[in-house]
Amino acid sequence: MEKVKNPIGRALIFLALVLLVVYSIMPFAWSLITSLKYPVEANNPTPKLWGFKANLDNYADLWLYMKGSEFVPYAIGILVIMVAIVAFAILSTKFEWMSKPKTNMIAVAGLLLVFLLLPKFASMSKFYGYFINSVIVTVGTLVISISIGCVGGYALARYNKIWGVIILIAALGFRALPRMAFVLPYYYIGQFTHLYDTRILLIITMVAINQPFTIWMLRSFFMDIPKEIEEAAMIDGAGRLESFFKVIIPIAWPGIITTSLFTLLLAYNEFLMPKILTQTNWTLPVAIASYTSGEDAAYRAIAAAASVSITIPIIIVIIFFQKYLVKGLAFGAVKG
Repeated sequence: MEKVKNPIGRALIFLALVLLVVYSIMPFAWSLITSLKYPVEANNPTPKLWGFKANLDNYADLWLYMKGSEFVPYAIGILVIMVAIVAFAILSTKFEWMSKPKTNMIAVAGLLLVFLLLPKFASMSKFYGYFINSVIVTVGTLVISISIGCVGGYALARYNKIWGVIILIAALGFRALPRMAFVLPYYYIGQFTHLYDTRILLIITMVAINQPFTIWMLRSFFMDIPKEIEEAAMIDGAGRLESFFKVIIPIAWPGIITTSLFTLLLAYNEFLMPKILTQTNWTLPVAIASYTSGEDAAYRAIAAAASVSITIPIIIVIIFFQKYLVKGLAFGAVKG
């Protein structure tokens, strides 16, 4: 693609990109503004983007059993953590050790540990329990899906017989099925095994739904890695499994992280399956839907606060792994 040299053309492209960015972030910005309003202003027929009295009552009601004024110290602490995360993301572009996957995983695990220890310092509301459910279901789905997807994707990338094609087509057909096709079977499985309304059933269901996606995506990354690399490792004495873990996995790491992020988003934002397969152990999307369907006028502002809260963890994860996300999306794009 040739570079646009015409100043007018460059200005139009820049303007189009700015409008696209504004259009993309508008829902989040709108939710953020609504979450800072009192119920009367949030339900005003003429919405205000500015000129209203901001408060943290909605976040206090959502997360903690306390008033908005008492929530201020916690809000300051969260703001400090967010500033530290942004600073980490900026510094990681200058220091190589800060951008390594292990460092990023340790940092994310540390933040998760902080959230898990919150009940020891404050009285958390039900929404915190829904957050923990989402974290457990998402992490469980991610670990199992990626573990199976790496082995299955690598095997199908190196196996060129007809059975490999049949497995891939069957997986694609399984992934193309609508969500409603999974509801009744897993509902009856949950009732029969007494796993209904448990995180285990949700994890099993989410793995089954997302597994074809992970296998297809990881297979495409493994296909771009030349066979000669692992063959050279096996000539030096490494076995098939050893060459896979010590040679192939490090090369395909950006692709694995990219697939992990997409799998995380699919599991974290899933609504239908947790809604039907749980009665009390809801995840965050189902909890937010319960606020939006309430008759109380205050629920609209609380639902906006919940929408902002559910987005922040994803933003944090993307900030930590943005480098590998870009590498993974461009993996195999240039050859030769």
